[in-house]
Amino acid sequence: MKLKEKILETIALAGGDYVSGEQLAAASGVSRNAVWKAIKSLENEGFIFDAVSGTGYRLSPHSNRLSREIITAGLDTECFGRNMIVLSETDSTNNTAKELAADGAVHGTAVIADRQTAGKGRLGRSFVSPAGKGVYISVIIRPDISVDAAQLITSCAACAAASAVEELCGSFVNIKWVNDLYMNGRKICGILTEASLSLENNSLDYAVIGIGINVYPAEDCFDEELKSRVSSVEAESGVKINRNQLCSLLLNRLEEYLSGIEIRSFLEDYRRRELLTGNMITASYGGETITGKAAGIDNNGSLILEMPDGTVKTISSGEANLCRIKKD
Repeated sequence: MKLKEKILETIALAGGDYVSGEQLAAASGVSRNAVWKAIKSLENEGFIFDAVSGTGYRLSPHSNRLSREIITAGLDTECFGRNMIVLSETDSTNNTAKELAADGAVHGTAVIADRQTAGKGRLGRSFVSPAGKGVYISVIIRPDISVDAAQLITSCAACAAASAVEELCGSFVNIKWVNDLYMNGRKICGILTEASLSLENNSLDYAVIGIGINVYPAEDCFDEELKSRVSSVEAESGVKINRNQLCSLLLNRLEEYLSGIEIRSFLEDYRRRELLTGNMITASYGGETITGKAAGIDNNGSLILEMPDGTVKTISSGEANLCRIKKD
């Protein structure tokens, strides 16, 4: 481990307490002057430290630079994030993760980027991912689950992400079936799961869960259409949360929630958060636009739709391309 990485790790593990230059030198096996130079180098890279003479250093709450060492310090997982890559930029964390998965990357491997140049949403849409403004993370999973349970991965991940955001900002987070998180009626997060199935035994080989969360306001990066419906955690809650802390908590919650996917233990939380239920909605279904009342989520994560003629449709995420609350 390089000196700068060791210093970041030691400071991060202190959990907000000050660490003296002497302690950092002892932990790193170097002189205090070498510690000082490493701190200055880290500051030049964008990290912000609070320094108090005679007391030591700690990471400033205003430090916004993503760091593998800082994220790892906040993990309480067995697998998720234990193998982690943090990038300043990539085209898509999902693309990078899929390449790693194809090369045999282990269960729980995480790819995190400060910026995506070609972030991916569902149905080929793009996900705007400016530097320093969000959390863009993809996790490779290789769970031993049925194909039926595999269809619930996105819904389960949505609950995990909603829980993590809510814990840090204190404001309630909705889920709009099937893969978007909302606060105060505006989208703050999108989720894209891409899976590889084994044709030999009709089972899941691996899946990549991609999560993009708008943490800080970035309206200047959005076009007019996006500005009308997309927001950020800070803008909607009034709380400026730490991106490294969010990454750690998100990985913790993903491992926790996905461990119960076979028994569908997350569905109660999903139904509590789901935004469409009880509303008249329009949906793109089978090549046409249909209108009905969203009546709930079944045990397979499908949307139950009551049609005007009294019939009931149960639609999966693969069948309904776009669902919106009907405007009067």
